[in-house]
Amino acid sequence: MTPWWQRAVCYQVYVRSFADGDGDGIGDLIGLRQRLEHLSWLGVDAVWITPFYPSPMADHGYDVADYRDVDPLFGSLDDFDFVVDEAHRLGIRVIVDVVPNHTSDRHPWFVEALSSRDNPMRERYIFRDPAPDGSPPNNWGSVFGGPAWTMHEPTGQYWLHLFAPEQPDLNWRHPAVHEDFDQTLRFWLDRGVDGFRIDVAHALYKDEQLRDNPERPGHQRGATAYFSLEERYNWDQPEVHDVYRRWRRLLDSCDAERTSVGEVFLFDPARVADYVRPDELHLAFNFNFLGQPWEAPRFRDSITRSLEAMESVGAASTWVLSNHDVTRHATRYGGGEQGQRRARAAVLLLLGLPGTAFVYAGEELGLEEVELPDEARQDPVFFRTAGQLKGRDGCRVPIPWEPQGPGFGFTESSPWLPPPQDWGRRSVSSLTDDPESILHLYRRAISLRHSLPSLQGPHLRWLDTPPSCLAFDRGGVTFAANLGAEAVTLPLDGDLLLGSSPDVATTAGSLHLPPDTSAWIRPGDA
Repeated sequence: MTPWWQRAVCYQVYVRSFADGDGDGIGDLIGLRQRLEHLSWLGVDAVWITPFYPSPMADHGYDVADYRDVDPLFGSLDDFDFVVDEAHRLGIRVIVDVVPNHTSDRHPWFVEALSSRDNPMRERYIFRDPAPDGSPPNNWGSVFGGPAWTMHEPTGQYWLHLFAPEQPDLNWRHPAVHEDFDQTLRFWLDRGVDGFRIDVAHALYKDEQLRDNPERPGHQRGATAYFSLEERYNWDQPEVHDVYRRWRRLLDSCDAERTSVGEVFLFDPARVADYVRPDELHLAFNFNFLGQPWEAPRFRDSITRSLEAMESVGAASTWVLSNHDVTRHATRYGGGEQGQRRARAAVLLLLGLPGTAFVYAGEELGLEEVELPDEARQDPVFFRTAGQLKGRDGCRVPIPWEPQGPGFGFTESSPWLPPPQDWGRRSVSSLTDDPESILHLYRRAISLRHSLPSLQGPHLRWLDTPPSCLAFDRGGVTFAANLGAEAVTLPLDGDLLLGSSPDVATTAGSLHLPPDTSAWIRPGDA
């Protein structure tokens, strides 16, 4: 029998922005529990919850000070247990984030590490002496802007941070780091979680010699040096795979199916496949697919390469359109009316492909990226680059649940990020009342995906189409999409199961697809 995680629809909750249960303007576990019925109504199989651990919130929870507790901002361990119990009652599995590349600078280990050069905790991080001229030990840049090194003046050494200075990187060559994370995984498994999403899973090990990264040909250093350098020595090192073999043994020893999905931020599917070999991670996010423009040949190439790479190691592919770190796809695909049509068409592509689909909270509402005023922004990326990069706040604006009110049902007070004034029209309540909304399209597509046996398996066969179109056969269901600017009629005979737009139609052995639309049909001989 196919494991649940190879065919699941997983729903990502960015905790701060999903639902506020205590009225302070910030989402929390109480609010999540209260809104789990929405996920059940949608029909998703699992919920992935972003970090809720104790944290000074320099990166809104991805700077963890204690991996085995809940920050009071988000509730308590009891609240977490209630979420797990309620999710399981509704038939929804729970995946939690684990952040193994770095801790908070307030983590007890790092606080001790700063006390002296001789403190044993210092070996659990990456401290180095300056270069002879006093500059950082190498040329690595932080993803969040500026150098990847910060000087600790009292001890005269730099510490490494691939992200913010408040997120010092761990030294995974130290055995205590391995042992502590083993205990952390067991702690949450004992509380009933069904799996882990692993933050920057490819980054744990760095080149032992900390060699300079080569310059990218033709790239100028802009807001952050990170983008002008090849990522040769700062991550994706061979030693990292031993971590996931160790974790796979731990997960496989459980008395129920538990899973792991890695944020492997690499764009070559063949390199990603190395992380999901049979004895390593179960799944890895597909950033190659997420990054494609609205062009049929580009999508087809990405899908083909992804499937071939995953099949070569016996793993399931994953498909994702948006998440808490990227511009929402309704905006990336053009925004406005065009972006909405394309977002609707993309639903059937996402859910029609073999493997595991991830839905980011709010995409089922057709939410677009929010252009926030600079004074409202909170992302460290914005501040570290002096505003040259706007950061990720625009995709993290809280979910609208009701058509009215200052927080549109997200909170009774002021939301931590301000929503647009017209967002009530995209609220859960408003779209639930509209049977033709994108929300109902997601629900119908998820339901069909679960009920049609051919959509549960790995089969996919490409069909010939004009260059602006995509079409593939899944055994008993055919997917077709027109990504072009002109209407297309395809010679596909069958019953229309679901169309992304009311103007999609089947007539006399053909499928009519207006621009930026898609459909699932049941072939006439199926």
